Amino acid sequence: MTQMNGKQYRESLKKLKPVIYYMGEKIEDVTAHPAFKPHVNAAALTYEMALAPEFEELCSAKSHLTGEKINRFTHIHQNHDDLIKKVKMLRAIGQQTGSCFQRCVGLDGMNAAYSITYDIDKKTGTNYHERLKNWLKMIQSKDLMPSGAMTDPKGDRSLSPSQQKDPDLYVHVVERKKDGIIVSGAKAHITGAVNSHGHLFMPTSAMKAEDKDYAVCFYAPIDAPGMVHIFGRQSNDTRKCECSMDQGNAEYGCVGGEALIVLDNVFIPNEHVFMCGEWEFAGELVERFATFHRQNYGGCKGGLADVLVGAVYALAQAQGTSKASHVKDKIAEMIHLAETIYCCSIACSCQGFAQPAGSFQADPLLANITKLNVTRNVYEIARLAHDITGGLLATMPSEFDFRDPAVGKWVEKYMKGVSDVPAETRIRLIRLIDAMTCGTALAESMHGAGSPQAQKIMIERRGNLERKKKLAEKLARVGDQPFYVC
Repeated sequence: MTQMNGKQYRESLKKLKPVIYYMGEKIEDVTAHPAFKPHVNAAALTYEMALAPEFEELCSAKSHLTGEKINRFTHIHQNHDDLIKKVKMLRAIGQQTGSCFQRCVGLDGMNAAYSITYDIDKKTGTNYHERLKNWLKMIQSKDLMPSGAMTDPKGDRSLSPSQQKDPDLYVHVVERKKDGIIVSGAKAHITGAVNSHGHLFMPTSAMKAEDKDYAVCFYAPIDAPGMVHIFGRQSNDTRKCECSMDQGNAEYGCVGGEALIVLDNVFIPNEHVFMCGEWEFAGELVERFATFHRQNYGGCKGGLADVLVGAVYALAQAQGTSKASHVKDKIAEMIHLAETIYCCSIACSCQGFAQPAGSFQADPLLANITKLNVTRNVYEIARLAHDITGGLLATMPSEFDFRDPAVGKWVEKYMKGVSDVPAETRIRLIRLIDAMTCGTALAESMHGAGSPQAQKIMIERRGNLERKKKLAEKLARVGDQPFYVC
């Protein structure tokens, strides 16, 4: 069993032959194309950090299946400590990348599928859990990066999967064979899709009996015949092919490299099928995955916020505003908001519990509280960053002009703030703030791991309103309820 480093991860991608399209072009090598390099770099760092002495404890773990040392992104949580270390790992990597590093979605899918397959087998006598454990051993031994593919295009949202006019608007089983199944459909905006080794597909919602063909969970390698990846546009994405300084974060980008994954009659062998028709468990699988994924956001977004706060603080010094009381107050508020979401992630980890399968699950209510806070706090952090940065965030000349022999001197002259700070320093900081707070990166904070209404539904469902009602009625002396005597 070997843990890969960043170079080995890149080399492993080059051996694959996935079908990937971007801007009407078929992409042959994601490790070389400028549109994908930052995403590959961010994922590669997750491999490097697991081997680095200062991050090894957070980013690696001991496999409960083999006893071997593995990358934590392939680990099944065994206790509260694992849940907490996961959050701390995400914050640490976020601090190093200032970007989405993609691997947490697959990790969350593995953990959700691990416990749900155990429950399915216990009730129905299937052998999904053993299949999943064998698959996990392969993932761990090769140190692979599977994406988590859950969200379907959904078509008419007022109709269930089986009611859609086009059945492919949700991933579904087309044919059952003796040695496997054939599936069709698509998964939308899947993080890290084009630089993963394969995809763990999961149902996207609760199902009814008539939707049983859509209640399917399976793994497919990225270059499985019939699978096509269509890479999504991102805000300012053409800058990746232009100037490094205008990108803001040229090394790691600022989002997760999302793609549409099309399944055109793809064959999945039985050993990689982990749910097939057990519609009663689809909703629970979604909820467990969502809990794990929403648990993350105070960690990774907390790490990104650390970078953003640092950028704003450095920029305020470069602009001569760092001592202004209102700037100090806004930066303090940014820190407060960032630490608040981090506290939520730690809390839902500490309140986690063991599943019958033996793996540990974060607290569902607090995980949803975490993500709902992220949908608000990250936007407010960005607003405060914009406030301190000023209008240049949206109007600054490009690096082309900064380097131009004719007008570069004027850009240098008029983009300067404090006299002893180079104009280029100010420009680079503003571009980083631009990349982290404008467009795709900010929208991901809202819709990644589910939009706010999804969290509110779960909060209402898990909020135990009847118990809270009884607490109030007792104190209000409604009905005949006994009081505790001190």
